[in-house]
Amino acid sequence: MSALASLDQNVLPAGVRSRFVDDINGLRMHLLEAGFESAGRPCVLLLHGFPELAYSWRKVMLPLAQAGYHVIAPDQRGYGRTTGWDADYDGELGSFRLLNLVRDALGLVSALGYRSLAAVVGHDFGAPVAAWCALLRPDVFRSVALMSAPFAGPPALPFDTDAAAEQKKNAAGLADPGMNAALALLQRPRKHYQWYYSTREANDNMRNCPQGIHAFLRAYYHYKSADWKQNQPTPLKSWSAEEMAKLPTYYVMDLELGMAETAAAEMPTTAEISACKWLPDSELSVYSAEYARTGFQGGLQWYRCTTSGRFTAEMQLFSGRTIDVPSCFIAGKSDWGVYQKPGDFDKMQQSACTQMLGCHLIEGAGHWVQQEQPQEVSRLLLQFLQQSSRDRKP
Repeated sequence: MSALASLDQNVLPAGVRSRFVDDINGLRMHLLEAGFESAGRPCVLLLHGFPELAYSWRKVMLPLAQAGYHVIAPDQRGYGRTTGWDADYDGELGSFRLLNLVRDALGLVSALGYRSLAAVVGHDFGAPVAAWCALLRPDVFRSVALMSAPFAGPPALPFDTDAAAEQKKNAAGLADPGMNAALALLQRPRKHYQWYYSTREANDNMRNCPQGIHAFLRAYYHYKSADWKQNQPTPLKSWSAEEMAKLPTYYVMDLELGMAETAAAEMPTTAEISACKWLPDSELSVYSAEYARTGFQGGLQWYRCTTSGRFTAEMQLFSGRTIDVPSCFIAGKSDWGVYQKPGDFDKMQQSACTQMLGCHLIEGAGHWVQQEQPQEVSRLLLQFLQQSSRDRKP
């Protein structure tokens, strides 16, 4: 099988290029790059989420490059044109765990010749990767911007359990199978999307859905954006089935439906699609073509690592550690992702990040904030980069 080619330049903004870097923790990593014309620039690493690609950063790369940064955005393990990962549901799951994803990021910046970065920026599932980069290697990842997914710190190590047996609850939250059982018992039976994404059938449901991948992604992106006017998030009171059921069905699904059926129910009209300037069909086609080729299993493996609980113990090694480099948080005001794990937004600001320079909820944006409102995201990132450079502790 011949190696994949770079992404067609016709789908990229002028000044952004596509290329590959070999031998990155077993991967041939595909990345998009801007500000590469001159050496010696400070570097910014951009990490995408699900179901996204390096391409998701196309609208913010040039503003950062024009401000003097070398900007790199890889297709992460399991995605796009990066190869060397196992797409088999029954393959080696451990390669997709968070600590190995940090190793991927560290390997990439090292291969590019950087001892340290100006910032690592992560969106959606890229946010915990970015957070763990800053937590584990603050000497390399010298500031961190998180988007859409708050970071509440490493999973807690069970404490004083000999004297208090009731504290034997699972501290990881999302790995608690009791939540799905409780959701299934509601009057309107439900299930949590992360457990659904962990099932064997999830990839086939989305990849081979009756409406086709392009229509599936159109509906999915629409449903989680500010274009879906019912996205009016508010904090949830607790990690309970009754509270979690307040989330839209892209997070807490109807029990009998897959994600393809869930998204299809919210397919935008022809007029709404035509009015969607932040993701016209020509740009959506980049995503649909890539996912038609790769499927979704690579990204779904990340969720399986979370829900399985298999890797919680190694992450508990860092229990109590905080992110001590400058940090900020950016999300859309219409993004339920800010509140989908009750309490995390507050924990991030109060304890997990000790140099939090700002939390910004942007009007007119839902979950895909860097695509829906790229000008404001670029402005906030540049403001953060300037402030973090000035305020960074020696």
